[in-house]
Amino acid sequence: MEPLSARGLPRLSWIDTLYSNFNYNTDGYEGDGAEDGKSQDGSETLPYIDESPTMSPQLCAPQGPDGGLVSPTPPEGLLPGGDIEKGLEMKKLVLSGFLASEEIYINQLEALLLPMRPLKATATTSQPVLTIQQVETIFYKIQDISDIHKEFYDALLPNIQQWDEKVTVGHLFQKLASQLGVYKAFVDNYKVALETAEKCSNANSQFQNISENLKVKGPKDSKDCTTTVSMETLLYKPIDRVTRSTLVLHDLLKHTPKDHPDFPLLQDALRISQNFLSSINEEIDPRRTAVTTPKGEARQLVKDGFLVEVSESSRKVRHLFLFTDLLLCAKMKKTAVGRHQQYECKWYIPLADLTFQTLDESDSCPSIHVIPEHEIEEMKIKISLLKSEIQKEKKTPKSQNRVDRLRKKMNEQESWLLLQSPTIPFRIHNKHGKSYLFLLSSDYERSEWRESIQKLQKKDLQACLLSSVELQVLTSSCFKLRTVHNIPLTSNKDDEESPGLYGFLHVIVHSAKGFKDSANLYCTLEVDSYGYFVSKAKTRVFRDTAEPQWNEEFEIELEGSQYLRILCYEKCYDKSMLNKDDNEIVDKIMGKGQVQLDPQTVQSKNWHMDVIEMNGIKVEFSMKFTSRDLSLKRTPSKKQSGVFGVKINVVTKRERSKVPYIVRQCIEEVEKRGIDEVGIYRISGVATDIQALKTAFDTNTKDILVMLSDMDINAIAGTLKLYFRELPEPLLTDRLYPAFMEGIALSDPAAKENCMMHLLRSLPDPNLMTFLTLLEHLKRVAEKEPINKMSLHNLATVFGPTLLRPSESESTKGQHITSASDIWSHDVMAQVQVLLYYLQHPPISFAELKRNTLYFSTDV
Repeated sequence: MEPLSARGLPRLSWIDTLYSNFNYNTDGYEGDGAEDGKSQDGSETLPYIDESPTMSPQLCAPQGPDGGLVSPTPPEGLLPGGDIEKGLEMKKLVLSGFLASEEIYINQLEALLLPMRPLKATATTSQPVLTIQQVETIFYKIQDISDIHKEFYDALLPNIQQWDEKVTVGHLFQKLASQLGVYKAFVDNYKVALETAEKCSNANSQFQNISENLKVKGPKDSKDCTTTVSMETLLYKPIDRVTRSTLVLHDLLKHTPKDHPDFPLLQDALRISQNFLSSINEEIDPRRTAVTTPKGEARQLVKDGFLVEVSESSRKVRHLFLFTDLLLCAKMKKTAVGRHQQYECKWYIPLADLTFQTLDESDSCPSIHVIPEHEIEEMKIKISLLKSEIQKEKKTPKSQNRVDRLRKKMNEQESWLLLQSPTIPFRIHNKHGKSYLFLLSSDYERSEWRESIQKLQKKDLQACLLSSVELQVLTSSCFKLRTVHNIPLTSNKDDEESPGLYGFLHVIVHSAKGFKDSANLYCTLEVDSYGYFVSKAKTRVFRDTAEPQWNEEFEIELEGSQYLRILCYEKCYDKSMLNKDDNEIVDKIMGKGQVQLDPQTVQSKNWHMDVIEMNGIKVEFSMKFTSRDLSLKRTPSKKQSGVFGVKINVVTKRERSKVPYIVRQCIEEVEKRGIDEVGIYRISGVATDIQALKTAFDTNTKDILVMLSDMDINAIAGTLKLYFRELPEPLLTDRLYPAFMEGIALSDPAAKENCMMHLLRSLPDPNLMTFLTLLEHLKRVAEKEPINKMSLHNLATVFGPTLLRPSESESTKGQHITSASDIWSHDVMAQVQVLLYYLQHPPISFAELKRNTLYFSTDV
């Protein structure tokens, strides 16, 4: 029977030897890894957090003759690659070693919290040691981090004590990774916490004594019960811990079979951890990513990523590397199979010479060719259909060759999408040379690049001119230094990685606080889709306030999304600042932040409230998610007295009208004041406004016309779309749906014309009159495409599925849909094509249709 520690952890005979090299245990406070976040010159920097398994700040493995690290070797018989039983034993050993370090880490956090409570208590007395604000700054998020790890420890311990092949721990690590937002807040505050602690120590001898003599408890069965450490050392531990956890995830995956339930969960936790580490590596410890030039200068990589550059009037994917003194743009060289990949430098700009192009210089910039939005949407549908096909093929025996061909095709289509989608310009200029233009899909990313460059430019930078040898050395180093290894394509992901969420995310943006001055404030919401982020919604501008209360709800469509971003802006009303380029955003970003869309959190029926902290600003919001299979259901209304969810013939008969009142009024209002609105019918309206209009129409409120005239036009457009979406049966009917699908697939123009017109004649009169009324309205909207950017293709993409998607009972007959993404992609392209056919057709008259005549095209 193995002896247990105070917390019940088995003491292993050789685990200390195995993991002392990896230094998971955190009871040592000396050596290379615990220099309290100071650089070689003694100045304080934010410690670099490394995400790679071979470059942990705490790897202390012995060096070989060539200076390379020698991996520790476990005892014979437990090497990776052994049988499953030995693999499970290795996994247990990894977990046991990590649990031992968790115990020590929790003790370190408790040692920090011990003085916090009395310091907070004395802050309100006549003789405070520190003020409340100083206490909250120094100990920011420590209690939250401690609670997270105690919960994790208590959940993991019994699994190790009762270890067998059926035990699963992946969900625990996934949950731990999903809470890294707390660490992000801690890291953002880290430097301020250290500075505050140092100032307070210099000003107050009592606090200095406390901060230099914190007592950390050791395991009770160890000889040394306590260790004395400084507060500065302990404040570094949470930063150090994330890298350790990431390293452990790598080791656990090595010893977990791919068919074990833990494997996809651990892989997901590793992905989240690595993304987190990449996002906070803005200030880097110079010891770990320094490039030494022939002149002996140290140069560190601060940020890198894939961007689209407009070069010679065409779009090119580039890998941009931001170093401490220059910005380098590179592309991957084409190399033979098996050869080492290399970068080729396209250009570089010393940061001392780099400026952001001002608005009045925009005339000299290359013109941006923008692909029509309907082509982008059609490509998304093609990719989605390919994903479904790949999933089906993988279940077929001996289908690997076909799967590989489909993956190659999907890779090509996704690459095209990533190249053509970005439209937000990011212009940089060399004071002594030319200008460069990048296109991004997200203002969030543009802001990150701009802020990172401006932060480095605050230092005393000298202009540098690289020789050809120096440039070659620097470019060669990029391959090893890069933190972003692949273009974000689905085909570059492992099959076990989370596919993201498909459906509708309901978000309420409540309020924000923490602004220093009153301003005109609004928020935008972004989600990731097909490897890039897109802006999906925008709150109204709250004028002249430091505490905006928006309380606006939005419904955001998710297409394999994993993250939600919120950006807070100050509105610019100075017309002279506006750029001629429609895509330029001149409003000032006050703060930005993102949260991971954890399926377990957001898929509950209840609203999940959260806070994003950004540059001292806190934005409160709530969200809940409806999966696509649920959101696609057409549910008849229980109350037949309203209009939503009620059959169209019932409504028109009650109203004694040919077209429902709601359709006529919404169309009239849109044509009166929304036909010039950019993105009309595509931009989401505020959900609360849409619900208010829905209630007004359902209850036949007398003030409905006043409400319509006062309401935001996107809410009115959203109400019309919601009406058609909630019809218990699609406007073009369940009965005729298969015939519409067959008709649109016909090749012969005359046969297609005859079939499609016959199908319209077959519709009930209320459905046909309503469809023709909507059709003519959408044509009038498309006439204003140069202003509103809504083409016939765009409108068909928005309305096609809404008017044709069959009710649940019809859509599932004879089909075996395996996933939400299948449901989304199934027949969508055909539904869009049906509406587009009618939109592109010459005017169709109800009277002519009803004449019993055959329609043949005269163009044949």
